[in-house]
Amino acid sequence: MTDLDLLLKLCQRLLDADAVPVAWHPGHAGTRALRASTDSHGEVIVKVHRSQERHIQEVHAYRTWIPALGDRAPRLLAATDDPPVIVLTALPGVPLTQRQLDPEAEEKAYRQAGQLLKTLHAAGPPRLEPDWTAWLAERAEYWIHHAGDQDAASYRAEVRADMRALRDLPPLPAVPCHLDFMPRNMIYSDDRTVGLIDFEHSRYDLAARDLVRLATRIWPLRPDLRTSFLEGYGELTATDQAVIRHCVHIDVLTKLPLQQTAGLSRKRCNPGC
Repeated sequence: MTDLDLLLKLCQRLLDADAVPVAWHPGHAGTRALRASTDSHGEVIVKVHRSQERHIQEVHAYRTWIPALGDRAPRLLAATDDPPVIVLTALPGVPLTQRQLDPEAEEKAYRQAGQLLKTLHAAGPPRLEPDWTAWLAERAEYWIHHAGDQDAASYRAEVRADMRALRDLPPLPAVPCHLDFMPRNMIYSDDRTVGLIDFEHSRYDLAARDLVRLATRIWPLRPDLRTSFLEGYGELTATDQAVIRHCVHIDVLTKLPLQQTAGLSRKRCNPGC
């Protein structure tokens, strides 16, 4: 049985016996998805996760925080743990990366994205425990250790200096975060509405961590998009900017072909912690 057949049968069992396939999305890093058409919910997304950890995180996010986004995010329709599969409503539109927009429309899209992230960050009560900066510093040390010779000694020293600076910040609250907040996960519809998808990395973390990839990959070339985003999200504090600056290293380290870090994240944190 192919992956497409498996996901279609699961959709038929969990949601609609008459569901038919519409499109197949091979996904990345072991996550695969099927778009199917149903009588009761229109088009839906059937997604199989690459690990139980990702599955648990995304199901938790959909049941606790994502409803705050209303119709700007999918709704969870069904889930099963074996295999780790979810069925979601399909947002109309395509990823923002697939739309050629004029600068004004793009700025409006990023303003909406800022509003969406602000809403997500407020979807659960802030938490001070565990010590989030210490947890992130430990995670960075874990990646350094497993990188071995892939990292030059000078870079390891730079990372550790930034992690010490991160630990020295005053106690910071954690909030519900997306943690893969990039244009590929922003859905742009024909009516110019922006929605948000793909919450398999979501958990409590420092709010500014959701801005690291925008700040390093997009804003340097498009300061206008930074301005528009912050009009929706709110201005960054000096502490936010420090967290972004220090946590850039974690984003760099986790892109290296290293061993899995699921054990560390489970040891120190869980989706609802």
